[in-house]
Amino acid sequence: MTPAEVFKIVGMLAMPMWILMVFLPKWKVTRFFIDYKIIPILLSIIYVIYIIQAMQIGGGMDFGSLQSVMALFTEEHAVLAGWIHYLAFDLLVGMWILNQNKTIKIHHLLIIPCLLSSFMLGPVGFLLFMIMRAIKLKKA
Repeated sequence: MTPAEVFKIVGMLAMPMWILMVFLPKWKVTRFFIDYKIIPILLSIIYVIYIIQAMQIGGGMDFGSLQSVMALFTEEHAVLAGWIHYLAFDLLVGMWILNQNKTIKIHHLLIIPCLLSSFMLGPVGFLLFMIMRAIKLKKA
């Protein structure tokens, strides 16, 4: 399987989970996938495969400077691994937001921008949720 094919597959793995979290966050199937972290685990397995391949092709990973990190992202297996890393961790942040909100109880319509931001801009969604959480907890 080519890295381009795997890129499409990992996107197809992550997208349905985001749709479930936005539109059906309390559905038992959604909760099962969140509670057992099914999709992030699958993405993590694929990540391990591609990060190992990237290391075999390009040698060790040097994160000591911006130039070194930029060099890592010239090899397609490393870029694919990086993309899978984003998909898995952004998804975990979205799941964490929903889990936190089970006790905080911010209306889901307000949580949706946090989820969408986490999906598209990772840390922005996390920050938005943390602001909403702080406001909600301050009022309580």
